[in-house]
Amino acid sequence: MFGFEPNEEQRMLVDSVQRYALNDLRAAAHDADEAGELPPALVQKGWELGVLQASIPEAYGGFGDRSAVTGVLAAEELGYGDLTAGLAVLAPAAYAIPILVAGTEEQKKSLLPPVVEGDWKPYVSAFVEPNLDFSAADMRTTAVRKNGSYVLNGVKTLVPHAANAAGLLVYAALDGKTQAFVVPPKSAGLKVGDREAWCGLNALPTYKLTLEGVTVPAEARLGGDAGHDPQPLIAAARVAAAALAIGLAKAAYEYSLAYAKDRTVFGVPIAQKQSLAFMLAEMATDIEAIRLLVWEAAWLLDEGKDAAHAAQMAIIGASDTAMMVTDRAVQLLGGYGYIREYPVERWMRNGRGVPNFPGMAMV
Repeated sequence: MFGFEPNEEQRMLVDSVQRYALNDLRAAAHDADEAGELPPALVQKGWELGVLQASIPEAYGGFGDRSAVTGVLAAEELGYGDLTAGLAVLAPAAYAIPILVAGTEEQKKSLLPPVVEGDWKPYVSAFVEPNLDFSAADMRTTAVRKNGSYVLNGVKTLVPHAANAAGLLVYAALDGKTQAFVVPPKSAGLKVGDREAWCGLNALPTYKLTLEGVTVPAEARLGGDAGHDPQPLIAAARVAAAALAIGLAKAAYEYSLAYAKDRTVFGVPIAQKQSLAFMLAEMATDIEAIRLLVWEAAWLLDEGKDAAHAAQMAIIGASDTAMMVTDRAVQLLGGYGYIREYPVERWMRNGRGVPNFPGMAMV
């Protein structure tokens, strides 16, 4: 069994991330959403907390060892502050964690230090595809062996910072099996489309990538010639998105609860109205239940066990919870919930996209 008491290092990291989320992310989120961009200094400050660096061993430029449980604790706090900024801060993890988990020793030594040493840089992952029936286990982007190299063709979407990416990790189907490939951002045949416009994530620049005959050397395949098992990476991506979503849901719940306690109608706080009290209780219950699913999936990853099923349940549950809680938060605020000056409408817009976020971050 796993425990629920974080160790001293986890507490220190989570406390630091929590202060950053409340004092910096929450304060900047509205203006960033309206302006359509995150202040670089804000992302850099989050990077300096060392969430990713603490998962990378010293031999590869970091100062710790990977712990998915620690990662989800930190991701939840980032989502509590601002999910959009949390995705930006954690974007390099979607590039580095797969290399750490599935890369060859040579890949780890050559590719990881540039990511974790120094300032935040846009090392990102191209995971999601623009298909209604998209499945991480059945990619339409393909990789074909040819003359000792791999040729990639397909389309990706929701690739953060693709226009100025320092490094790209592209997922594609090779002989029917999902594999990851390190692709130089300026590769011939790699086309970056216009910045995408979404219902949410207004402050995070994401792009569509088109790969037309992009050729990479054999050593670009994660894990070398033998490749790698994609399931632990897919699970880690789902768990990261689920943790961010739980943080978002918690923020919406606490905000609407405080409002309901303060808002009075006929001299009585609306939180005492039975229908609204039941609504708030259900919001709190679902958040706690799905948080446990997320923690269990992260623990399975750390134990080297099969986390695929738990991670799938976690992202499904977190997606539903984020949408339900943020929608009810808007309802609880009444007309104020639909005004952009209040954060709940932004949280609802961001919560709607949670099922699409796996692959944009990783733990």
